[in-house]
Amino acid sequence: MSKILECHGLYKSFGKKEILKDVTLDIEEGDILAFIGPNGSGKTTTIKLILGLQSINKGEVFINGYNVEKDYVKAIEKVGSIVENPDLYMYLSGYDNLKLIANYYPDVTNERIMEVVKIVGLENRIKEKVGKYSLGMRQRLGIARAILHKPNLLILDEPTNGLDPEGIKDLRVLLKKLAREEGMGILISSHNLAELESFCNKVCIIDNGVIIERDNIKEFKHIDNRFLFRVNDTENIKLDNMENVKKTSFEINASKEEVANIIKKLVKEDIAIYEVKELEMTLEEAFLKKAGGKKNV
Repeated sequence: MSKILECHGLYKSFGKKEILKDVTLDIEEGDILAFIGPNGSGKTTTIKLILGLQSINKGEVFINGYNVEKDYVKAIEKVGSIVENPDLYMYLSGYDNLKLIANYYPDVTNERIMEVVKIVGLENRIKEKVGKYSLGMRQRLGIARAILHKPNLLILDEPTNGLDPEGIKDLRVLLKKLAREEGMGILISSHNLAELESFCNKVCIIDNGVIIERDNIKEFKHIDNRFLFRVNDTENIKLDNMENVKKTSFEINASKEEVANIIKKLVKEDIAIYEVKELEMTLEEAFLKKAGGKKNV
């Protein structure tokens, strides 16, 4: 897969205060990258440098191979973004909001507007005034506006703020669809770690302006050699290193080869085995472990 976004060694200071230090990350086609870190860690500043909204002290940003500082128009032409809440005209209909934005692009037809309306699931409400929309519907309209010109990079800063569970679910389904069907690369910064792990495939953690982890989410949450056994009864099971023992389950640290031997032993002892599962941390647990216990993301 080709890289849509590449950030190389970004540094940013305001006066004598260094905000970003050697920030490096990338996004490929179809990636949904969870960009997380404590408040004040540099997430929004990084996003602003990517979008060309602030100058870079040192380092480079490439979007679709174009340098953001040296060839801004070419670099940004296939980028869509929402930084916090989308800025919409509440007294206009959803359709008229999209029509206004479409006027900025030479090749956004009415057919494209309606195609995007269908993608975000607003067909039945698009002619109503935005002031009547729920927050979740406004967020979907904001994304519709951001993808009108067929970008291949979508950048979202705190898009779940204020959304109810249904709105968050709608947003999750939409972003997965855009990544899967449109091949879009998506960078999403959010405090909602439990929600991010349900649809992001990569994670990047920033702390105090420094990238401390970049990984596939599954690998990031992985716990080496820890397994959960669900059985009919644990009362007569005698194994070394059993932990969190309950009536019908226990956890154990063991290699895969040892697990195979444990299964054989339990079967010989006539213990019914219902499930053996390799355990992993939640995204929040993994984040707290990497970020030294800082919860305020």
